[in-house]
Amino acid sequence: MTPAFQALLREYRRPWKLVTLAIGIALLIFGAFYYDAPDWDVPISFIMAIFAYLTAPWSLRVIIERRWRHWPLMLFLTWFTVDGCYAIYWHFVNPLALALMRDVNFLASLCLYGMCGLLWLYEGSLSEFCTDLQGYGRRK
Repeated sequence: MTPAFQALLREYRRPWKLVTLAIGIALLIFGAFYYDAPDWDVPISFIMAIFAYLTAPWSLRVIIERRWRHWPLMLFLTWFTVDGCYAIYWHFVNPLALALMRDVNFLASLCLYGMCGLLWLYEGSLSEFCTDLQGYGRRK
């Protein structure tokens, strides 16, 4: 296993990131029951949340660090997470819901994807984040 892959796995296993993922999934499941949207159910809540967890921070890092050679993959992964997996799922589950809601879902999912990228962008533990934040406050 390469050091870069090990570092990536370490980030995916951070307790604070896993807890925020679980909270997000719980909110999505609650929304699936609370709101009467034809395209919002429990399976798609899990599918889209897990894809966002795996790709959103990396996609945002590609943009921030201007890693130009990764842009095609970043654009594909962003599209797939925001719209592709949604379209595939609803194509088989309920094509009518897909036709009715796809255009509305895209913008909402893209905004959530960006927020997830910001939330999970930090590479480190929660205590390291607090230490870095305190250090940043002292420099000002």
